[in-house]
Amino acid sequence: MAEVRDFYTLLGVTREASPDDIRKAYRKLARQYHPDVNGGSPEATERFKEINQAYEVLSNPDKRAKYDRFGAAGVDGGMSGGMGEADFGFGGFGNFNDIFDVFFGGGGRPGAPAETQPGRGGDLRCDLEITLEECLTGVEKSIPITRMETCTECSGGGAKPGTRPQKCVSCAGAGYVRSSRQTFFGTMSQVAECNRCGGRGEIITDPCPRCGGKGRERQSRRIQVEVPPGAGDRTRIRLSGQGEGGVQGGPPGDLYVFLHLKPHPTFRREGLDLVNEVEVSFARAALGGRVDVPTLEGTEPINIPAGTQPGDVFRMRAKGLPDLNRPQVRGDQHIVVKVRTPTRLNDRQKKALREFAEASGEDLDQPAAEHGQGFFERIKNLFHGRDDGDEPHS
Repeated sequence: MAEVRDFYTLLGVTREASPDDIRKAYRKLARQYHPDVNGGSPEATERFKEINQAYEVLSNPDKRAKYDRFGAAGVDGGMSGGMGEADFGFGGFGNFNDIFDVFFGGGGRPGAPAETQPGRGGDLRCDLEITLEECLTGVEKSIPITRMETCTECSGGGAKPGTRPQKCVSCAGAGYVRSSRQTFFGTMSQVAECNRCGGRGEIITDPCPRCGGKGRERQSRRIQVEVPPGAGDRTRIRLSGQGEGGVQGGPPGDLYVFLHLKPHPTFRREGLDLVNEVEVSFARAALGGRVDVPTLEGTEPINIPAGTQPGDVFRMRAKGLPDLNRPQVRGDQHIVVKVRTPTRLNDRQKKALREFAEASGEDLDQPAAEHGQGFFERIKNLFHGRDDGDEPHS
């Protein structure tokens, strides 16, 4: 399989490029490398296919987000086998609107360059980490974003307040210029974006001092996002109208917040359930008793039965995480028991253990192999599982 070049590099834009920047770069390159313009050159045709492949991904907010996170592998499903000329029709385009978008500036007809028409702003994406505790209760977060907004001084028009743009004399306000050349099939007309006005059809002679005639300005904001209970990894929150500002007074795009769950030092998440380990002493495991267990809402006691083995699991109902769609439904918490092996014994403890061994019929002075499984061997097995013949606790 041929190596897939970086899509941003193919279009000559940065990873921070706005949807407008990507579209402009694509239109410029598509005109430059279109097979009809280059006499069917194989090199130009191959480059044209690569440009279309890059634009198909980067012009789609969802595909672009996957590409930014996973690279070409994240969008391979929609590009398997490459993109040949037959994929586009009309020598590389899906329909006549695509042809006009490149050669006339968009809108499906000449004389209506996209930059002069109101257009929706691009969508934005940001990533937000939350804790298990915040997943349990829900939380309101303030997130910083930088976005293009409609200029407050010129209201997106680009001209200094009190002035009006002038019609471009090169294209007579059309936004494009037409040229003709003779070919084997006769006269071929070619339409290109007007270099003087950049396809706008008008010239701003007195630009807005705030935005420099662009109609939009970059602003840094803090946006409040409400994270519902039960949200976690792969949860996507859409904030309508919080994306890039529209072009020429068009509506703004949306902001998509992707949530990621921070690792927790105590708990492991398994769906809606939580799993954690609790350490108990050998004496408490053997005799049973009360154990304080940490939960996301504080510490709660549970009673473990006598003879509890290492690895036994106890369940606390409805102490897990809530369901995102049904917050009243909660998972369970599973407590895995770890028995603490004493590492330093005083004389009294040693004496007590020897007496226990004698009461159990163990002779500690003889090799364990001659007297079956010795006491300390049984202790060792206890910490690796359970004694022979013991049944696991549920």
